[in-house]
Amino acid sequence: MADAIYEKLVQCYNSIKDRIPFQPKVALVLGSGLGDFAESSMKVVSRIGYHEINGFPVSTVPGHKGQFVFGYVVDVPVVCMQGRVHYYEGYDISDVVLPTRLMSLMGAEYLFLTNASGGINSDFWAGDLMLITDHISLFVPNPLIGPNIDELGTRFPDMSTVYDKKLQELIKEAAAELDIDLKEGIFAQLTGPSFETPAEIRLLKTLGADAVAMSTVVEAIAARHCGMKICGISCVCNMAAGISATPLSHEEVQAAAAACAPVFKKLLSLSIVKMGVENPNAVI
Repeated sequence: MADAIYEKLVQCYNSIKDRIPFQPKVALVLGSGLGDFAESSMKVVSRIGYHEINGFPVSTVPGHKGQFVFGYVVDVPVVCMQGRVHYYEGYDISDVVLPTRLMSLMGAEYLFLTNASGGINSDFWAGDLMLITDHISLFVPNPLIGPNIDELGTRFPDMSTVYDKKLQELIKEAAAELDIDLKEGIFAQLTGPSFETPAEIRLLKTLGADAVAMSTVVEAIAARHCGMKICGISCVCNMAAGISATPLSHEEVQAAAAACAPVFKKLLSLSIVKMGVENPNAVI
């Protein structure tokens, strides 16, 4: 199985390698509401639609464009995903993390994960931005289950510090400079596509989770396995079931994410610029 998964990954890479314009330093996954980040905040060089990549899973979620965009945030070379693939869409977990592994093959050193989430921490409000400091995975298959893909990483990768401490500091510096009240917390991923029940939210709160959504954690695990440095920010778009007084809907999440997007994009841009100089010897 590992051979088949790796062969599919290499097949995807080989089908587009001649169209990759540069080696990206930062791989960016755009969550709900951030789909136009490339057009508004990057000097775009090229695009590759997911449907153009041989064997690549295609996002089916409303609001997810489904393409890689290559460009620069100031002088930092970035590849960003406009639309991610979710486990609840029916894909194997290996396909869900295939895009992350593909960006690692492209040479990206950093993975910047973003998402729209439900708030669990009672000190949070809809519209808050939360720096992800750790995560909890529940009911979602670990993407490393099965024979290890030695070409990508070790059998038992350490998860003590999935979210890089130096990158967290850079993001906090950026937030302070922009006068953004950046929260910090633990992020939980469940499978979806149904929103969580009040009982499940109480469970997550007991476990120490501050926000919850249906993506991100499996991507972080796969990226850690590949040796990437990872950071993440979650946009709290609503308060979770049992906390919110109104029924939850995807439309509400999209609307809240869109409202938060201008501030979120400023924070992403400045954070990425800081990552570009985090290693003074890096070729930019």
